[in-house]
Amino acid sequence: MKIEQNFELKPFNTFGMSVQAQSFVRVNSIFDIKSLIKEGYFNQPFLILGGGSNILFTQDFTGIVVKNELLEKTILEETEEYVVVRFGAGEIWHETVMFAVNSGWGGLENLSLIPGSVGAAPIQNIGAYGVEIKDVLLQVNFIDLIGGEEKSLSNAECFFDYRNSIFKNELKNKVIVTSIDLKLNKNSTLKLDYGDIKSELSKQNIEKPTIKDVSQAVINIRQSKLPDPKELGNSGSFFKNPVIENELLQKIIQTNPEVKSYPIDENHSKLAAGWLIEQAGWKGKRVGNTGSHKNQALVLVNYGNATGKEIKNLAYTIIDSVERQFGVRLEPEVNII
Repeated sequence: MKIEQNFELKPFNTFGMSVQAQSFVRVNSIFDIKSLIKEGYFNQPFLILGGGSNILFTQDFTGIVVKNELLEKTILEETEEYVVVRFGAGEIWHETVMFAVNSGWGGLENLSLIPGSVGAAPIQNIGAYGVEIKDVLLQVNFIDLIGGEEKSLSNAECFFDYRNSIFKNELKNKVIVTSIDLKLNKNSTLKLDYGDIKSELSKQNIEKPTIKDVSQAVINIRQSKLPDPKELGNSGSFFKNPVIENELLQKIIQTNPEVKSYPIDENHSKLAAGWLIEQAGWKGKRVGNTGSHKNQALVLVNYGNATGKEIKNLAYTIIDSVERQFGVRLEPEVNII
């Protein structure tokens, strides 16, 4: 384990921000993490870094950046109906999905091509096309950064919500995820009713889709809408889809009957943030070195020389604009440092 000083983070964040970490270290084992705890490295400002796909650096990081590179794929239990697999927190998420899909295990196919690492998945409760990680997660394994103990939380104990969990609240900056245990089905019921999955399958003349077919459909859709971070810096969806009271939704419908919404419960609905941003006139609009992407208004991009502060300023300008027009205040999904 080597601790490096004044470390360049540009290759480690998908926005491509050229910032430095005062200290940087890669951890490949639980022993590494416990050594850092014992030596007091978590008593200073620290940042646990996974795939760097859900973060916007607006300045250099004063403290230590810990790159989680714990790798594991272990079958814990297997029956004729399902398999329980433990995945290390440092595994690349999309590769994990492909591993499951190619093994014939269902449950993750709708989450194909989401950037980032396995360790970040439960923290954010990542989701797409009608599926969230909580739907297949049994438990999250982690190390308490105060005492150094190895612990686990069950699905229920994680208090999952839309893009939220206990790890973003009570346990924020108190633990480091080491692995997650997922229960994947061998005879999975496919979820096709969200987004453009059915139309994409129809384009391919697929009438009886398999897990692989659904995964590829999701990949096709995402690639058509989202820019590749290797070509155009971005972090995917920058904003959460807002959940609002139905009373406010009815007011919006009166002037915008075409508004895209999804019922959550009797009193609340979720709005499509991308639609709100587009209606406010931001889709495809460039401001200096940044802007909202032409194919997906939710995605803020770095055209090559943007600073983190530029992107942050644009984000909050969009937030204010949408609030003025619709009375709905968007929240960033991205972690702004």
